[in-house]
Amino acid sequence: MAKQSIFGRIAMLAKANINTLLDQAEDPQKMLDQMVRDYTNNIAEAESAVAQTIGNLRMLQDDYNQDVKAAQDWGTKALAASRKADEFRAAGDPVDAQKFDDLAKVALQRQISAENEARAAEPNIAAQSEVVDKLKTGLNQMKNKLHELSNKRNELVARAKTAQAQSQVHDAVKSIDFMDPTSEVSRFEDKIRREEAKVRGQAELSASSLDAQFESLEDLGEQTEIEARLAALKAGQSPAPAALQAGNGGQATRQAAPAINEADFDNL
Repeated sequence: MAKQSIFGRIAMLAKANINTLLDQAEDPQKMLDQMVRDYTNNIAEAESAVAQTIGNLRMLQDDYNQDVKAAQDWGTKALAASRKADEFRAAGDPVDAQKFDDLAKVALQRQISAENEARAAEPNIAAQSEVVDKLKTGLNQMKNKLHELSNKRNELVARAKTAQAQSQVHDAVKSIDFMDPTSEVSRFEDKIRREEAKVRGQAELSASSLDAQFESLEDLGEQTEIEARLAALKAGQSPAPAALQAGNGGQATRQAAPAINEADFDNL
């Protein structure tokens, strides 16, 4: 199979439907990267080929312009030779007159030859001009396609990264199960509960210590002595420490004491 020419590739790539190609690709990003490389390489090659084609066209145009100018110059020389022949003929010199007439004929012959060459080059120049115009258009389309490809590729990569980040966040959130006792939240809650239970245990242990029990007994002994002295006062006896009343067996009748205010002492 013959290798496709650069002009054929320009036409093919310029007409490529990027969206359709992406829909058919297994890995759109890799395909876009490859297409960007292919377009970049083909554009560079196309620019070289188009430049060469334009150069050839300019050479044809230069030759055509030279033929046209040569035809004009030979026409001017033919006219000058003819007039010179007429002058010699008027002066009665037919020999020189014929000589310049012959020169005029040679000039006219060369004028015709230059005109024929210029006329023959016109179709080729027109065809080459049309090819150059098409190549320029195709090259511009390829550059636009390359720009579109680059934008598509950047958009696709950005969307892929966003999707990947969202997936990671989704997986991270999903991995935290608040009803699962093995999750981080449940383990943290269990730790707090253990600390709270430890504090309650320490408080209970402190309340049941020997020091606390002795403090409770001291408070009870003081209250008992107060009640004993009050009973002695009511019986007309001098209040004495509870230890001096040991003969009575340390027994005293307890009664509920009414609430006393400081103002009650002022009424005594």
